[in-house]
Amino acid sequence: MKRLLFITGNRLGDVVISTGLLRAFQNRYGDAHVTIVCGPVAASLFDCWPGVDRVIRLEKKRFDLHWLKLWWDCFPTRWDHIVDLRGSAMSYLLNARARSISRGGRKAGLRLHHHGALLQCCPTPQPEVHTTDKYREKAASRLPKGPAWIAIAPTANWCGKIWPASSFRALCERFIRDGYRIAVFYGPGSQEKARAAPFLAEPACHHVDVGGDRALPEVIAMLQRCSAFIGNDSGLMHLAAAAGTPTIGLFGPSRASEYAPSGPCATYIQAEGPEGEAPIDGISVDKVFDVACDLLRRGQ
Repeated sequence: MKRLLFITGNRLGDVVISTGLLRAFQNRYGDAHVTIVCGPVAASLFDCWPGVDRVIRLEKKRFDLHWLKLWWDCFPTRWDHIVDLRGSAMSYLLNARARSISRGGRKAGLRLHHHGALLQCCPTPQPEVHTTDKYREKAASRLPKGPAWIAIAPTANWCGKIWPASSFRALCERFIRDGYRIAVFYGPGSQEKARAAPFLAEPACHHVDVGGDRALPEVIAMLQRCSAFIGNDSGLMHLAAAAGTPTIGLFGPSRASEYAPSGPCATYIQAEGPEGEAPIDGISVDKVFDVACDLLRRGQ
């Protein structure tokens, strides 16, 4: 039985982007033992992933001691192939027949294509996510049948990427007038809750707060119950797109040319101005609503 090691990112978005490459990696070897290394926020993404034997949560430690711990966990195994998207020196210190290691540094173009090129995949494998009936039942109880749900994700990992809460509120008011219900998504932890607070405090939005502490297969199942997802450039944006939910990503100072959402029905809106510098509050509510209505019509 082949033994494969797949070292992916720390943040949820980076891990979701890498899932297509993981599938291609598994397909190349068929029936194999697969170990995943990723950040703790993304670890539950693989709870329902077929063919994964072990997930190692790479929790950052001072002086980069997390790499030493990872080496200690991995060095007893003779690996048939290591894919390392972190470009770590540790991968060279493990016993492996083959290595595919991503080089550091920023590169132009979609991160998704860079991952595919690492294993010379053509076409580029698209991200995918998995859930189960158990999580679908939980999602159905949280977001029951009735008027359609719109998923709103008003947070991101830094403030410059966050569309104003007042703009999200105005957008949601339009959807509510059209008969939709609003489900609010954000990530785990106190920082994400604090970033969501300005929107959650808006009583006019009549939203359901699904919380940020749920296992990712349940989040996937809830996103799949929504007719559309609208949110900032974030891990949740990539998760929604991979889940097949019609997705609109909002980009200001982050680069859509590198991190645009990839999925069967995904698009983005880039604020006007130089890429990487444009303020996100330059995106108008009218523009987002029009794009969303077009997505909703296509999804009917």
